Amino acid sequence: MAFNSYLFVGLLFVCSFRVALPFSPVHDAASLNRTSFPPAFIFGAGSSAYQFEGAVNEGGRGESIWDTYTHKHPERIRDRSNGDVTVDQYHRYKEDVGIMKDMNLDSYRFSISWPRILPKGKLSGGINQEGIKYYNNLINELIANGLQPFVTLFHWDLPQTLEDEYGGFLSSQIIDDFRDYADVCFKEFGDRVKYWVTLNEPWLFSLGGYASGLTAPGRCSESTCLGGDSGTEPYIVTHNQILAHAEVVHLYKTKYQAHQKGKIGITLVSNWFIPLTEKNISDQRAARRALDFQFGWFMEPLTKGEYAKNMRALVGSRLPKFSTWQAKLVNGSFDFIALNYYSSSYIFGASRQSNAKPSFLTDALTNSSFERNGRPLGFRAASNWIFFYPKGLLDLLLYTKNRYNNPLIYITENGMNEFNDPTLSVEEALLDTYRIDYYYRHFFYLRSAIRAGVNVRGFFAWSFLDCNEWFSGFTVRFGLNFVDYKDGLKRYPKLSALWYKNFLKRN
Repeated sequence: MAFNSYLFVGLLFVCSFRVALPFSPVHDAASLNRTSFPPAFIFGAGSSAYQFEGAVNEGGRGESIWDTYTHKHPERIRDRSNGDVTVDQYHRYKEDVGIMKDMNLDSYRFSISWPRILPKGKLSGGINQEGIKYYNNLINELIANGLQPFVTLFHWDLPQTLEDEYGGFLSSQIIDDFRDYADVCFKEFGDRVKYWVTLNEPWLFSLGGYASGLTAPGRCSESTCLGGDSGTEPYIVTHNQILAHAEVVHLYKTKYQAHQKGKIGITLVSNWFIPLTEKNISDQRAARRALDFQFGWFMEPLTKGEYAKNMRALVGSRLPKFSTWQAKLVNGSFDFIALNYYSSSYIFGASRQSNAKPSFLTDALTNSSFERNGRPLGFRAASNWIFFYPKGLLDLLLYTKNRYNNPLIYITENGMNEFNDPTLSVEEALLDTYRIDYYYRHFFYLRSAIRAGVNVRGFFAWSFLDCNEWFSGFTVRFGLNFVDYKDGLKRYPKLSALWYKNFLKRN
């Protein structure tokens, strides 16, 4: 079939999709569109510096821990790839902003590369003016095209120099250096950036980097890891992340917010956890522990100044404590909470092994499953941790509203992936109807949350383009837009991008 024929079929699908889904017994789901959300609701798509920019040796950028991890240990990446070039947004940002505008996006979420601003990690090592210029150009291009920048300060690409000097987030020295880096960003870009995120998914940074060892810097207790202790290091790293976040929020609020008039928050990721046997008290308690060890690990300090009772009881002396002044600094240190939601899982209780080494991976005394009585939770995406369960987004939002005093929320990541199948033509690869289904159903439950009083103000699809997906490399694709890795990184809108564009049309 010729490309134009594929596109014609796709456009027919986009136009008819809203009346084709079997949303029974919900009567008005078929009418879901942009006007179903508040007028000021922000819709966008997202990215991160390491996954999108490329140009790792250009423009004065320093080395990050992901550069080291992928180059020194390529066997730890599924296809032995790296982010040296990835989708080359560093050189193609104008083209990409044009695509965003054509898609009717309100906002673009991206991260600033710490080593591109401070190549040595520290302010004393000098500010890279070429890096400042690049982000000024990107921000100005976005604004000129009617898009709001939504900026993350740290999306896992820690300067390697700080890892070498004192172990990065394993040391409290990181707090001052992160504050200095953020200060530069606020000073240089804060006149135009009105939405700031300090950290992206600190839970996964701690889990992958220091408990499972699957992400940079690849530490854990197993012999296959690059050193480490998964019984202590994830807790130390998280503690320092929370304190670094709070210091940066304090800096912004005392030095910049009054005249720059922006908002600042943190991006957290969480599944929704469902008791495997709904009426089983043990499974109910296990589900609550699972929430506390992922979401509550951060939300309890941010709203109460201390870690969750479950964590304190099960982790004991391995869990750091906040001093009185630290608790005061951390408690309430956000204007908004940004949430990343992809999937849910069933949870049931586990027993502690008497002779096992302590590990964050087992401290919660839980086991998870994506099946109940032989039936899967939902359709599985390419990655085995993503199962379609859109109602979990509603459940997580209602839980957040009720437990944490209904904070202002932005959904900063939500999406699914497909395998990068080299046997498909470009035209075939663009027909991602399942991604449309995924988003449509999540939008339905997102609207339900708003109607229930949850204070959600925005949604960002993950991701704007196909890109390098951390330890999965280029083996999976999350993008609304297809990137042809075989032909000059050309961009093509997938069917989901056309549907999203149509969904976001303003009357």
